[in-house]
Amino acid sequence: MIFRLRGKDVSGRSAIEVVRALERDDGEYHYCGGPICQYLLWSLNRLNGSVPPRDLHQSDRLEDEPLALGYLLLLDEYGVGKIVEPN
Repeated sequence: MIFRLRGKDVSGRSAIEVVRALERDDGEYHYCGGPICQYLLWSLNRLNGSVPPRDLHQSDRLEDEPLALGYLLLLDEYGVGKIVEPN
């Protein structure tokens, strides 16, 4: 999977790998390697204004891979990022 954010392509074998790479590259996030849902919540809160509030909620019942994929799809849908090549 290849995902483009702010002009930079990030690749991984899964959505989790792509999100973890985005997490590592984000200089403002200081808890790298923690629970993925923590990064997703932090990142989604920064999008407040680009994405409607109803779409910022994440499910507590989903596993990490569907959460990460949902996050990437949301960024793609609202034009924040782009899925260049899906798995």
